[in-house]
Amino acid sequence: MPRSIRERAPPLLTDLYQFTMAYAYWRAGRHQEPAVFELFFRDNPFGGGFSLFAGLHDCLLFLRSFRFTDEDVEFLRSVLPPATDPAFFQFLRGLDCSGVTLRSVPEGTVVFARVPLMEVAGPLAVVQLLETSLLCLVNYASLVCSNAARFRLAAGPRRKLLEMGLRRAQGPDGGLTASRYTHIGGFDLTSNVQAGFLFGIPVAGTMAHSYVTSFTSLEEVWPQTLVAVSGDPDPVDIISLTKGWLSRVCELLGAEPGKIREGELAAFLSYAISYPQNFLPVIDSYSVGCSGLLNFCAVALALCELGYRPVGVRLDSGDLCRQSVDVRRVFRLCSEHFSISAFDSLIIVGTNNISEQSMAELNKKENQIDVVGVGTHLVTCTKQPSLGCVYKLVEVRGRPRMKISEDPQKSTVPGRKSVYRLLDADGHPFLDLACLAVESPPEAGVSLRCFPLGCDDSPVSVTPAQATCLRQDVFTKGQVRRDRLTT
Repeated sequence: MPRSIRERAPPLLTDLYQFTMAYAYWRAGRHQEPAVFELFFRDNPFGGGFSLFAGLHDCLLFLRSFRFTDEDVEFLRSVLPPATDPAFFQFLRGLDCSGVTLRSVPEGTVVFARVPLMEVAGPLAVVQLLETSLLCLVNYASLVCSNAARFRLAAGPRRKLLEMGLRRAQGPDGGLTASRYTHIGGFDLTSNVQAGFLFGIPVAGTMAHSYVTSFTSLEEVWPQTLVAVSGDPDPVDIISLTKGWLSRVCELLGAEPGKIREGELAAFLSYAISYPQNFLPVIDSYSVGCSGLLNFCAVALALCELGYRPVGVRLDSGDLCRQSVDVRRVFRLCSEHFSISAFDSLIIVGTNNISEQSMAELNKKENQIDVVGVGTHLVTCTKQPSLGCVYKLVEVRGRPRMKISEDPQKSTVPGRKSVYRLLDADGHPFLDLACLAVESPPEAGVSLRCFPLGCDDSPVSVTPAQATCLRQDVFTKGQVRRDRLTT
């Protein structure tokens, strides 16, 4: 991971004006002045009421590895104005984050608009240079993590969720970020092998339609035998075995054998021979009812006869709810008629351009889908392209600083702050309180007056049963405080 973050987010991954400002600070002798910035977002994403904070781990690794190489400095020398004092480049060469302190809410915390999520304190020039990079590492990570949480809430606790958006993601790093932070947001699995390698996320995947359509006849199946689990050394002719089961399935279901695609059956057989314990094909390359489901059942029953346990099927088009019900009905018929109990535990995976809305609709209709795969609408955050996190100066040399804008929504609240989460008697959080760092913290059982952001000037009185500090020191003196990274 440290090597990965250095490659993905080097110190030059920022806006040029950060360097022009840093030079101006340095030129004026202000570069070492103590300064404090806050990172927050102005509106809850997706028209909802919350977000999940994510990206902290990457930010910490970025701070820990923040150093300019000779090559970095030489490039900056070529893009900054020729009149730039050469001594400034020597200053950059020795720069690091040993004087930076980062206070942050933990990764994966539920957070809300306008609450300061991160406080970055340190020498003015350094913390100014960190702005764009920290925003880049937090903005998309928090947005896609929040999107994943919304999908999880829409799906409910029963279904497993598979993230499969790499091919639709905004570039390789966008794909990796999506895989990592959708897992934090509630997804169980990813199709992204590199994300599994880097982050330890469980990886899943079987076959695409191209594999199915690449076969045309049973003559392409090789090898044509499979050894039984029992240990019998004599291999079984699985093609003949499957043909026998296919006839019995067609008779049971009243299906027309003439409509069954032989190429699809060949693809299923070839895959089953390769992965007899992980057989989960996509069954809608042609027709689910007339071909795909029949072929699956025949191959799966042959595997069961040899002692293997097929996993299930994937549906990727049409009315997933209706098809899943039909598929489950056939599974139960096979289980009862052929006395094959393994068919009772077969899973059904649904993947077909799933959105948050269509996910919610699954709960309103009868269906038998066990796992849902989500790609485009998850990783691209279709409903909202950016979280809009900002990084604002709130203190220099111990004095509060405020941005007063033509747009009142862009005005900032000055001063270094503490942030507390207030809980009621049942242990449920009901309010996040931001106050100046010099003010006394809220006390359990003691009433306090506060002014809700975005409302009128009328104060409200609240009495917390418990108050917890929402942010913690996670990076000090160039070191990550690993004991502070979890809630």
